[in-house]
Amino acid sequence: MVRDGIYYALGMAVVAAAIGWLTHSLAFAALPILLGAFFLWFFRDPERAIPAGDGLIVSPADGKVTSVESTQLNGTPCTRISIFLNVFDVHVNRSPITGVIKSAVYKKGQFGNAMAPASADDNEQNIVTMEGDGMTVVFKQIAGLLARRIVFNHKPGEKLMRGQRVGLIKFGSRTDVIFPQPAEISVKLGDRVKGGESILAKVAPRKSPTTPKRENTGAFR
Repeated sequence: MVRDGIYYALGMAVVAAAIGWLTHSLAFAALPILLGAFFLWFFRDPERAIPAGDGLIVSPADGKVTSVESTQLNGTPCTRISIFLNVFDVHVNRSPITGVIKSAVYKKGQFGNAMAPASADDNEQNIVTMEGDGMTVVFKQIAGLLARRIVFNHKPGEKLMRGQRVGLIKFGSRTDVIFPQPAEISVKLGDRVKGGESILAKVAPRKSPTTPKRENTGAFR
């Protein structure tokens, strides 16, 4: 359970008690009680079985895959997978890979529909760049129509483990993961995924540069 759920639930309990005391009616107090129960459920934080293996990228969030497309990162061909979280999904976010945080940049923006393609650039978001397993991966926490707060609990220089809890987005939102090609994609549009547990892709290991051979003359070939 994320502690925010306890705070919200306690707030609703105080409201319910005040309404009950003022109105002497349990019926009027029922709504804040139900809201308190919803907050406890919304901020649930279930344990997950984290897969092991080289080059694996796991989902940073629970939700529905809404996009699998080619893109570029600093001129390098990449794949972007987008995941939409509705209000009923677990909203705890997890690290997609094991690696070191190179940067974490918070970008102010709009609160448009998180399913719209433009939200990847226009909406308020937290952009995390990580390096690990010989690759650079970008993980975005993107606000949506209902989301008004993005939480990220780590700083550049810290090492995260694959599937480790890193933060959350309240209350409906989107996460994007951008990773290098070639990669073996494990999901398709419409798939439901679980944060930290569902494998999105396996990135092929980079080939080591070939050591140049020398001719008898000493020239490189």
